[in-house]
Amino acid sequence: MADIVVDNLTKKVRDADGWLTILDDVSFRTAHGATVAITGASGSGKSTLLGLLAGLDLPTSGQVRVGGQALFELDEDTRAGWRAKHVGFVFQTFQLLAQMSAIENVMMPLELAGAADARDRSASMLDRVGLGDRHWHYPRTLSGGEQQRVALARAFVARPPILLADEPTGSLDAATGERIIDLMFELNREAGATLVLVTHDPALADRCQQRLQLRAGRLVES
Repeated sequence: MADIVVDNLTKKVRDADGWLTILDDVSFRTAHGATVAITGASGSGKSTLLGLLAGLDLPTSGQVRVGGQALFELDEDTRAGWRAKHVGFVFQTFQLLAQMSAIENVMMPLELAGAADARDRSASMLDRVGLGDRHWHYPRTLSGGEQQRVALARAFVARPPILLADEPTGSLDAATGERIIDLMFELNREAGATLVLVTHDPALADRCQQRLQLRAGRLVES
């Protein structure tokens, strides 16, 4: 079970004037299978918090435990292996590899995990997100909404217990963004994963079971 427990998480970086606090003593817990929105103004620490939840960065102090595993007790290589097994990502800018077709992009996490059935599973997931006729199209030939569907397929294909989404509709028009969000929540219900998303959209945040609001690096509402 991928319960997430965040204890006294602080992140500071040095700038020209000394130390800048990006996150300040943030603590919360999230049950496995929950949907969680992280909200706040630009610069409030949302994306930094998301990166720490994935073990992509190290805090100045504090700990993140996922399913009882303390992430920052692991070395960098072990964290990377843990992340590949447990976490899927959806980004605002899609982060598809331009030289790979849609199905090749979706296959990537499965191939890294050594799955023998990577192509079949990826084809089925692309069909599931409505891109059955786009398997061999390259990102440059797909619309923004189609690219985000490929990104969703890639995030969910390995059925990770945790999905992290950073402004997943920020690059899309309102109507396309709404369809993508509906699809993401639907896929997440099917997978039973924990969904943590960063958003500026209050309507999207209201769809989540738990809402965490950051202000100047501090958790002010949960």
